[in-house]
Amino acid sequence: MTENQRPRFGVAEWGLSSLLSLTWGSSFLLIAVIIEHLDPSLVPFGRSIAGAAALVCIRGSREPIPRKHWPRIAVLGLIWMALPFWLFPLAEQTVTSGIAAMMNGGLPVVTALVTAIWVRRAPSKQRVLAILLGFAGIAMVAAPAIYSQSQSGERIADLQGIIYLLAAVICYAVATNIARPLQAVYAPTRLLVRVQLSAALWALPLAVFGFDNSSFSLSSLTALVALGVFGTGLAFVAFGVLLEKTGITRAMIPTYFTPVVGLGLGALFRAEHIAKLSVLGMFIVILSAWMTSRPDDRDVMLDHR
Repeated sequence: MTENQRPRFGVAEWGLSSLLSLTWGSSFLLIAVIIEHLDPSLVPFGRSIAGAAALVCIRGSREPIPRKHWPRIAVLGLIWMALPFWLFPLAEQTVTSGIAAMMNGGLPVVTALVTAIWVRRAPSKQRVLAILLGFAGIAMVAAPAIYSQSQSGERIADLQGIIYLLAAVICYAVATNIARPLQAVYAPTRLLVRVQLSAALWALPLAVFGFDNSSFSLSSLTALVALGVFGTGLAFVAFGVLLEKTGITRAMIPTYFTPVVGLGLGALFRAEHIAKLSVLGMFIVILSAWMTSRPDDRDVMLDHR
């Protein structure tokens, strides 16, 4: 099925997108709270365990999956969760939560490129224009923050942190395509609980070394559990539902709004500055999201198996 054969982006789809935007947009603030006391290497293990614990309570999640799919699930555990879940807190040691959210907002662009390469077919001109417009809006949001300084006079982003963020976004884009064949067969909870358990196994050796560099606190532990249950468990299921209903490109719409949520929460709780140019960029991002949500006549084939 191609994206233009799927139903129009309606109330239910916008509802899921809004929920994901709020959940994922707040995850960058939660990560900033977590790494105040916990080593970044503990984040992927904690997120994955908490997410799996939330999903295993949902009916149908414990139904078995044939062993022939276990290797793909193991790969997804590494690329979709364990690795990017580690890269984001590593990055937020040297970049603000707002910048992390804005970089994640570039996921639709990367996903469109990776998907086009994956299925060897370019997206339509209409969709390319919408994605490029969204990227331009994200750049307008990000640029003032990248070149500004914190109240203490320190740079609020560095090259190493930006590279970590780009690597995490690329992991998400590749994993989205790897996951498609399994998502076409299994319900989101049934698949994701196994991916998250796989991610926890990948992350366990790294987490063991992180205990010595951590000082446990109620705020960090609470943020980690919230990030795992909502940002990793329930949000990934909601994304799986949206992906199946709308296709890869339009399922990326929530990531257009995560910079808006991330910037707002960073300004509210961590006094991160928001420039006027960033506000203008937010409106451009919203416009591009609306354009992306509209069906067009030629889209990327999604049922690549």
